[in-house]
Amino acid sequence: MSEAVRYIDSESLRVFVGELFAAGGMRLQEAEWYAETIVQANLWGIDSHGIIRVPAYFDRIRIDAINRRAEIRTIRKAPAMTLLDADGAAGAVAGRVAMEQAIEDARIHGVGVSGVTNSNHFGAAALYSQLAVKQGMVGIAMTNVRPLIAAPGAKCAVVGNNPFSIAVPTYCEFPFSLDMSMSVVAGGKLHLAAAKGEKIPFGWGVDKDGGPTDDPRKALEGFLLPIGGYKGLGLAYAVDILSGVITGGLFADQMRSMYHDPDIPSLTGHFMVAMDISAWISPEEMGKRMEYYHHFIQGIPMANGVSPLIFPGELEALQEKKRRKEGIPVPISTMKTLKQLREDYGVQSWLRETRGVKKDGSLVS
Repeated sequence: MSEAVRYIDSESLRVFVGELFAAGGMRLQEAEWYAETIVQANLWGIDSHGIIRVPAYFDRIRIDAINRRAEIRTIRKAPAMTLLDADGAAGAVAGRVAMEQAIEDARIHGVGVSGVTNSNHFGAAALYSQLAVKQGMVGIAMTNVRPLIAAPGAKCAVVGNNPFSIAVPTYCEFPFSLDMSMSVVAGGKLHLAAAKGEKIPFGWGVDKDGGPTDDPRKALEGFLLPIGGYKGLGLAYAVDILSGVITGGLFADQMRSMYHDPDIPSLTGHFMVAMDISAWISPEEMGKRMEYYHHFIQGIPMANGVSPLIFPGELEALQEKKRRKEGIPVPISTMKTLKQLREDYGVQSWLRETRGVKKDGSLVS
């Protein structure tokens, strides 16, 4: 049975998390952006990368495992290409700097590529690919993490569940925004299921002995499984190479984890691309063509009882509209932790509840 949750107004959540991170020592502007990325993940329904991670992020900020006053600097520069040292910054901060640099280069050269070393977990990859979309560009974002995926038949993890995102301007009602990890599910979904006391489907992961399990805690002690078998495994290798090998950062078994190594920087790598499509096509023409594409996909005949096809990112856009109105579900255990942090660090703001749900699914009055 799921843990009871409370529904929280998204703006009050964003303000509180920003003030909390600032109280932990981050620069206010960076703390506010970090909070925005976390709440945006919740708004999209990606709860595994949302508010439940705040206590872990805050602990790392407090002890400088995330550098509260990082000075991100350029270490290599070429036309349309930039390599950045994040100085142990929050991944959300480094990720934004990298994509903004890629966008700046794309305005000049048509395409911009940024690599990042010495960073930390950056949350949902779509946060950065969509920064490019807001500027009328295609955005690509990826990052590498500690090995968590086992190859079929392997007795240990070989590569991280490295996320990849591509977002494309549509100038239509819905975005095109693909964001996926190379495992069947992101590790954050296991943490979320464990926090809620829920089971997971068989096939998401295996235990430490390689055996099937529906217990998220056992899967967290074991390994995730790749999407599409060896095909997903190969894509995960590619992300590790782009984010870690060619940037001069960590990769493969050199990687660290914010959960297994909570007291030290993760030294994660990122890879960002921005492509200015105005060099090829006008916004008006792009909008017409993407609208056709969207209608084509929607019109594909489906078997009885199967929902129509949709763009990647469409469900998230609909979820955001709903959650901005109804609030974001936050587990009560997370709220208790946040309340204690508020008291300990003198944060003035707090979370405004919209409604709550009991374990049996009924609304809390």
